[in-house]
Amino acid sequence: MDAVFRALAAPTRRRLLDELFRKDGQTLSELEERFPMTRFGVMKHLKQLEEAGLVVTKRRGREKLHFLNPVPIRLVHDRWVSKYAEPWAAGLSGLKTRLEARMEKVFEIYIKTTPKRLWEAITDPDMRSKYNFGMRINSDWKAGSRYESSHPATSGPLVEGENLEVDPPRRLVQSMVALWSDDVKNEGTSRVTWEIEPVGDSCRLTVTHDQLREGANDELYGGWPMILSGLKTLLETGETLTTPGSLMYAEGAA
Repeated sequence: MDAVFRALAAPTRRRLLDELFRKDGQTLSELEERFPMTRFGVMKHLKQLEEAGLVVTKRRGREKLHFLNPVPIRLVHDRWVSKYAEPWAAGLSGLKTRLEARMEKVFEIYIKTTPKRLWEAITDPDMRSKYNFGMRINSDWKAGSRYESSHPATSGPLVEGENLEVDPPRRLVQSMVALWSDDVKNEGTSRVTWEIEPVGDSCRLTVTHDQLREGANDELYGGWPMILSGLKTLLETGETLTTPGSLMYAEGAA
């Protein structure tokens, strides 16, 4: 947490996060144009944001893209803010709409667990329900097969899709169709990729939600910081959180 607070202390780094909030997945050159400093200066600030986990990078061909990762801020909120204030909305909002573009969101978190245990938490219906808004996921976990996520209070699935790639305990790629409201149904099919990488006695979990319409309803991806925060707490402490996607909306899923 100290690295997060240090990274947020500098106005320039907060402005960089604002830029990525405005438009996620920017190159260094794009970000450099918006700041009155050298390319090296922008790189130094981005490096500190990466070290704090607030920015995640991904390569697309020759380009290196930078993505805002709100999970560390969510963890700060869960540890301190929620003790004293009403829960605030976790979803990102206010994005400008560009109807023809596609959008992706990248979330990264470190969890002290094994890849096998983390894979189980992602695919086991009982464990999944403890941090995923009370929803249970059901599938045979074979490539090309279907999956459904449902809640006991509903009569049908809330999410459905296909398992595109299944490589336990390393990688899971799924198509996703949200069904809990007409608004999200109209967004059509997106894609979610879970990537597990061992790091010492822990795992780095990267969740990429892409093939989203630019300006897509933030209900589709805004819950990821809560879900991943609850997943980390469950695996590291055996407890569930009431603020992340564990119990907060479970009773209202109907």
